[in-house]
Amino acid sequence: MTDNFIEITLIKPEGFLMVAETLTRIGVPNKSKTELYQTAHILHKQGRYFLVHFKQMFELDGKYSNFDKEDQVRLNTIADLLRQWKLITILNEEKFSEKMKLGTNLKVISSSDKKNWTLTPKYTIGKKD
Repeated sequence: MTDNFIEITLIKPEGFLMVAETLTRIGVPNKSKTELYQTAHILHKQGRYFLVHFKQMFELDGKYSNFDKEDQVRLNTIADLLRQWKLITILNEEKFSEKMKLGTNLKVISSSDKKNWTLTPKYTIGKKD
């Protein structure tokens, strides 16, 4: 199951919160209103860090998930953006090379513009149902 998790290292030791906040502003936009659905999360397990799609988190919880190739490519693209912004290093980068263009199915909201958007996570790490 974790084969499709993107293992990363943080460029700065204190970078976890920065990456977590940045991920709240990257996702799939609702076309009819200014709402953005967060796609990816940073997961810290046993001293290792991973970028994971919210559907992968459902799988970890034993719930149904329809995680597919488009979801993986979206996650790869998000990882690559974080790498370009010098927030992370991607381990086994060649495995996650397929990317998509920013646009209809993936949007980044600037920090200064986030007050104009409703940022909605599809999964909350640590939340019990």
